[in-house]
Amino acid sequence: MTGQRVAFLGPHGTFCEQALHTLGPGVLDDALGDPEPELRPLPSTTAALDAVRAGDADAACVPVENSVEGGVPATMDGLVETPPLVIVREILLPVRFAVLVRPGTTGETVTSVASHPHGEAQTRRWIAEHLPGAEVRLTSSTAAAAAQVAAGEVDAAVCAPVAATHHGLEALASDVHDTGDAVTRFVLVRRPDGRPLPAPTGADRTSLAATTVNRPGALLAVLTEIAVRGVDLTRIESRPLRDRRGEYWFFLDGTGHVAEPAMGEALAALRRRCTDVRFLGSYPRAHLAGSGDDATRAADPGPGQTVKDYTEAGAWLAALRDGTGA
Repeated sequence: MTGQRVAFLGPHGTFCEQALHTLGPGVLDDALGDPEPELRPLPSTTAALDAVRAGDADAACVPVENSVEGGVPATMDGLVETPPLVIVREILLPVRFAVLVRPGTTGETVTSVASHPHGEAQTRRWIAEHLPGAEVRLTSSTAAAAAQVAAGEVDAAVCAPVAATHHGLEALASDVHDTGDAVTRFVLVRRPDGRPLPAPTGADRTSLAATTVNRPGALLAVLTEIAVRGVDLTRIESRPLRDRRGEYWFFLDGTGHVAEPAMGEALAALRRRCTDVRFLGSYPRAHLAGSGDDATRAADPGPGQTVKDYTEAGAWLAALRDGTGA
């Protein structure tokens, strides 16, 4: 498979593009069937995911989580829309910001500074200390902030250093941060299209989203299905359902692969117990450079919760494993 198109949060010069460039040709060929796909910048994570669903791109690279600010709402909301998408790779990128300005600009003359909300959150104290009189403006990406500086719309941008070469800017300050070890996690997603999932490697992560009835103990029951099978839950976050006030999507990451017994059984159990479950992918865990019978028994569902048939849950799990379900 060649001629693949990968959408990403643009414009050129974003951390998202930088994350894509860390994937070598071998990884891209394994994930997409093309070692050198065409990279297409789009103005938002929503646009990138929509492009994949519409067939205008074969995959998308989007930020999903930051170690300082947590999950990226637009990405989380986009992943549970239909038709489904699956994550096939993740990338962990240490985030190092620069404050870029037009040549000749000094700190004393900066009256406005722009950045993506996550960039602003990770440099908020630095801005308050070093640019105390500057108005802070939020943009769709850090590279968009750099473009606004180049266009004369703002005086400074907190962004990736590489944006300087794209926009003819210079660094007023480098290695800017409030927390020195901040890391952003990006994911590469595509349509299922009946293609096999990435094969288990022994060091994998599975992502899913689930909803359940709003009653005491409902979330505990979901977590118990995961815990009793020995699955290490590495992340949990919630996002409200837009059409049902007081109900939430719970986004869960756990170690393991859907093809393995523990994770597969946990997913099938959640399928039976939850109002809805979205399988978001099983894929190799990324690493930063340098760095009994009772246990499988389903708990009592409690009043008000419908348990789906074992056969239906098993068929759903089988479809996930062979790439035909989501």
